[in-house]
Amino acid sequence: MRNAMPYGQVAGVPVPVARLVLGTMIVSIQERERSFELLDGVFSMGGNAFDTAHVYAGGQSERCLGAWLQARANREQVFILSKGCHHNQDRARVTPYDLSADLHDSLARLQTDYIDLYLLHRDDPQVPVGIIMDALNEHHAKGRIRAFGGSNWTHQRIAEANAYAARHGLTPMVASSPNFGLAEQVLDPWGPGCVSISGPTNQDARAWYQSSGMPIFAYSSLGRGLFSGRLSRQNLPEAERLLDSAARTAYLHEVNLKRLDRVAQLAAERGYSVPQVALAYVLHTPLKVFPLVGAANAGEFAENLRALEIVLTPEECAWLNLERNER
Repeated sequence: MRNAMPYGQVAGVPVPVARLVLGTMIVSIQERERSFELLDGVFSMGGNAFDTAHVYAGGQSERCLGAWLQARANREQVFILSKGCHHNQDRARVTPYDLSADLHDSLARLQTDYIDLYLLHRDDPQVPVGIIMDALNEHHAKGRIRAFGGSNWTHQRIAEANAYAARHGLTPMVASSPNFGLAEQVLDPWGPGCVSISGPTNQDARAWYQSSGMPIFAYSSLGRGLFSGRLSRQNLPEAERLLDSAARTAYLHEVNLKRLDRVAQLAAERGYSVPQVALAYVLHTPLKVFPLVGAANAGEFAENLRALEIVLTPEECAWLNLERNER
């Protein structure tokens, strides 16, 4: 079947996981009809994986997903990734107390007894990793989370956490959600602590993920709109309108505009769109990547699926990433 959704697996989670994961920042119970239409459309295309977080839309994203799961009675067919322990303006919130509070909030909003993959949204390296792993294992043992990991955790901290788990006979972290894509994260989009494994300075991190085989749920895989197809060198003055502040801070730099030029050139030659080629690059890396993709409607998600048709050679991938001058 053309554009059939491929699936992967996350250790500890019985349901297969769609390789393209819908990010649900824009899903809200306050826009129930529009949101349900999007979720229904994605699910009908085999997209059974949804990314959300305790902080998204002030909780409305999780509430909407929960209402949809109840209305469609499809909980066992769906993979839910949610995140907790995001810092606030007052303090870093990576503590056993905040973990428990955020997790119970999320379970109530999602109207479910468990979350398939629970990630710690941020890290606080000042907190000993052992107490966090103990807390995660407690919730895992209670069945509240089937698997867990870190978002914006460095691979060194994840390795430290899993070494602690091995020493104490505990369940380890099995997944991670850093930034990863063709665009290089030049500056932190939301302040210090945003972890990226893109670009030439993060080769060691990518090597660690390749050797460990740990699944990567890659956020901002299209540079938060840089590779949306809306932006080009010709309309750069409109960047402030076309991209949010995080995208302009992190990705709107000459090194990424050079990548955008090459993506646009290859897309035109092959008859695909800029986001389709940029997404195909992510899917052609040797890493076990599940890109998180945004879509305003089912049609946009269907367009993302066309990236699965594209075959890129290693030489083309290296050229797109500025690692060589010719294909």
